Amino acid sequence: MNIPLYIIPARGGSKGIPHKNIAPLAGRPLIAYTIDAALEAQQQTGGYILVSTDDDNIAAAAENCGIKVGYHRPPELSTDTAGSRETIIHAMDWADARGIVFDSVVLLQPTSPLRNAADIMATIKAYDNDPQADMALTVTPSDDNPYYNLFETDADGALHICKGHGLYTRRQDVPKVFRINGAVYVIRPSSLRQMPLGEFPRRIPVEMPSERSIDIDSPDDLQRAEKRL
Repeated sequence: MNIPLYIIPARGGSKGIPHKNIAPLAGRPLIAYTIDAALEAQQQTGGYILVSTDDDNIAAAAENCGIKVGYHRPPELSTDTAGSRETIIHAMDWADARGIVFDSVVLLQPTSPLRNAADIMATIKAYDNDPQADMALTVTPSDDNPYYNLFETDADGALHICKGHGLYTRRQDVPKVFRINGAVYVIRPSSLRQMPLGEFPRRIPVEMPSERSIDIDSPDDLQRAEKRL
């Protein structure tokens, strides 16, 4: 098994929910659930857990959950426009400079509180099983399907099905499609240094159930997640 560098990105700024990464969820800060899952996975994989934040309150919350926060994200990587790739590479460089050994990056966003250690381990296993993979990542089945009920417009403004012949009449007959749920990304460091995540030619999906694929973006999402804890 590879040695992972777990990165939990948690900048202070957020628009939909102020201080979202430490917003209360069932009496605990949101980031606590991701830290719990990372610590449990770390018991099986080893490696280093790095909380990437520019915010002292988030750092304090993380340390209260059992993580030492030695890394501080620079201001230029803490804006709304800062890219994920640059943020991850900066954290990788910080780890490299301190002699922290890792073979992969496991990106765990705090906005996926229902992801658990088993999901992390399944994604690491999928990555380990494919030496050519640039990344393994969690997905969930999509309710909408480009072969069945998603449409585009022609040049003259008329609708046509996004993919396929448009003759399917039963959902169960169309190819299965997925959406990326943002819960776990296991990334090959060399691939990330060569190209953005969206350009990776080989991405391996690991399916998670839709009921645990809630991504926290609004107060309503917090309420839905709390019902499933």
